[in-house]
Amino acid sequence: MYKINEISKITSIPISTLRYYEELNLLKPSRDQNNYRIYSVKDLEWINFIKRIKETGMSLKDIQIYSDLRNEGNSTIIPRLELLDKQELKLLNEMELLKNDIQFIRNKKKVYQEMLLG
Repeated sequence: MYKINEISKITSIPISTLRYYEELNLLKPSRDQNNYRIYSVKDLEWINFIKRIKETGMSLKDIQIYSDLRNEGNSTIIPRLELLDKQELKLLNEMELLKNDIQFIRNKKKVYQEMLLG
């Protein structure tokens, strides 16, 4: 069991962000007798998932949808896969744009290298 400050240190997510995620119903920590938030190992795993999927550029709105589906259970695996497919496609499109940008830079460098060689 972890307190919010421990979770913050472990995940490098600010306490204010963890509280915000709770407001969005992404996190539902239990409470101790003093009403302090208590996070389980499963909560920590879920927080790490949120952090990682957010790093892929998934919007908080889509993460909320994913979270709601997850809370409904295994009957929602197909719509969760669809959300992941959508994010994967977005990343593949971004990767293609980056490849084009890199090729543009390489072409320009080649022009300059040819100019230097005369």
